[in-house]
Amino acid sequence: MQTVENNDLGLVGYREAWRQQENLLEKLAAEKQAGVCGPHYLLMTEHPHVYTIGKNGNQANMLADSIRLKSTGAELIRVDRGGDITYHGPGQLVVYPVFRLDLLGTGIKEYIRKLEEIVIRTVGEYGVEGSRMDGAAGVWIDVHSPKARKICAIGVRCSRSVTMHGFALNVGTDLKYFSYIHPCGFTDKGVTSLNTETGKITDMNEVKLSIRRHFEEIFGIRFIS
Repeated sequence: MQTVENNDLGLVGYREAWRQQENLLEKLAAEKQAGVCGPHYLLMTEHPHVYTIGKNGNQANMLADSIRLKSTGAELIRVDRGGDITYHGPGQLVVYPVFRLDLLGTGIKEYIRKLEEIVIRTVGEYGVEGSRMDGAAGVWIDVHSPKARKICAIGVRCSRSVTMHGFALNVGTDLKYFSYIHPCGFTDKGVTSLNTETGKITDMNEVKLSIRRHFEEIFGIRFIS
């Protein structure tokens, strides 16, 4: 069984988390080259207010100008994942798997669907029915209605069979920060959070444990930390 080290970074800046992912990606890529099979890594974090745009994203989906952006206390960073623009901030659980897909026997499309399934099962434990939307990675609520809203964004990068970036689940996120963007490029869809959907304050540590459990179930892995 494949093993995974889970590193909880707490509240950490986006660039620092990105640096740690890059270092782990290079480590796993070197192990792959050498024929070594070490553990995979799963980083969990929350970020200070930040907007990120994927490599093919449209900066026009950033609705605030530089002055307005500065007033929000957020920064704007262009990154090397897929997807368009999204927001990260306190109260949002961001999960970065640095996995070797060759060892897991999983292709990138299947990998993304498994990430979606982890989130669907997790929010389901709180009585929230999440689902997929055709042509749009992530997890949505009321996907086939005019009130469709996103609870989790997904954007990944895969290099030499090693993944980085991952998903951002809105737990107790301040949703007003999404009003400064077209989230993931959508102009006609809303954004929501677990707290909003349940009307209750959700315990972040409880959500992390649920995420871990579903990673083990879906990927057939075992956490060693």
